Amino acid sequence: MAQVFVAGGTGNTGHLLLGELLSRGHRVVTVVRSVERLRERLGDFDESRCTIVKGSLLDLPAERLRDHVQGCDAIASCLGHNLTFRGMYGHPRRLVTDAVRRLCQTVRELRPESPVRFVLMSSSGVRNANLNEKRTLAERAAFGMLRTLVPPHVDNELAAKVLQTEIGDDDPLIHWATVRPDTLHDPERVTEYRLEPSPIRSPLFNSGRSSRRNVAHFIAELITDDKTWAAWRSQTPVLYDRD
Repeated sequence: MAQVFVAGGTGNTGHLLLGELLSRGHRVVTVVRSVERLRERLGDFDESRCTIVKGSLLDLPAERLRDHVQGCDAIASCLGHNLTFRGMYGHPRRLVTDAVRRLCQTVRELRPESPVRFVLMSSSGVRNANLNEKRTLAERAAFGMLRTLVPPHVDNELAAKVLQTEIGDDDPLIHWATVRPDTLHDPERVTEYRLEPSPIRSPLFNSGRSSRRNVAHFIAELITDDKTWAAWRSQTPVLYDRD
């Protein structure tokens, strides 16, 4: 049985990941602003295996955050910006990046005996520079505009870069993987999906579909299944629904 710290537990994908982990018999810890909203989204669940901390991950005192991360075998970040004007253009502008950095720093302060698995939920629009993923001229122009006009896109890029460059492949305390879904949607159940090392469709002009339930299922597999983790550690797989 694993113990997992989930950032973004009340989000559209985060609460599905919590439910997926709990249904598999694992323990979870999450920091949320609204405990009531989380309970509403989760429905019936085993509260003895779910530690819910009310507060903001970025504002939580360092000692309290260490207490809640200590003993966790894995960390999953499903944080994202609300698709409102305030959520996209207000503060904190670097919500995801700052959270990833803070959680990694907390792990380093705790110095666990075994490396912690860190899984970041990102986006197919975030390019993996290490794989030399090419873009057309139109895509480069469009993404250039996104970086200027849509702050959450830059935040997602920087958060992924923290794991790739600041943590790297050989960190003794943190091992990582970044999951890049394409256009997200909300079916009622997990369906068949495929994983690609890099996008096989244009994220902007010919995007595919990625079920949030499938994303939550795959993140749970990365956290709890050694074979899946060995296949995708230090990589940035793109998840597409098969249908």
